[in-house]
Amino acid sequence: MNTPPFTLRAIDHVVLRVVDLDRMVAFYREVLGCTDERVQAEIGLYQLRAGDSLIDLVTIDGKLGAMGGAAPGREGRNLDHFAIAIAPFDEPAIRSHLAHHNVAIEQAGPRYGAEGEGPSIYISDPEGNIVELKGPPFD
Repeated sequence: MNTPPFTLRAIDHVVLRVVDLDRMVAFYREVLGCTDERVQAEIGLYQLRAGDSLIDLVTIDGKLGAMGGAAPGREGRNLDHFAIAIAPFDEPAIRSHLAHHNVAIEQAGPRYGAEGEGPSIYISDPEGNIVELKGPPFD
């Protein structure tokens, strides 16, 4: 068995594709008690703080949400991806480990998460769900 070169720490964030942003923001704020974190309107991203994690809402007509296809529903994906916080983030070791398991890297680069801007790698599970391996924030 090939052991990963990192330890799973927590779910960093979940990204939901939404049709009615105002209604969704109100729900997560008022019903669940989330607080505002960050807005990137140019790409249709609204981030809410949920304890140590983030819930990202992306509008289906925004730059990010449009990449997911149809609107959430019976035939459309609602979950864009989920991110697992890992440490350490030794990118060469992670790439080697993924290659050993024939897992392709879909995207890699810096991204903002629950702990701030840091390295990340996107992969897909066997059924097409996108998983982000999210490293600690840059110093």
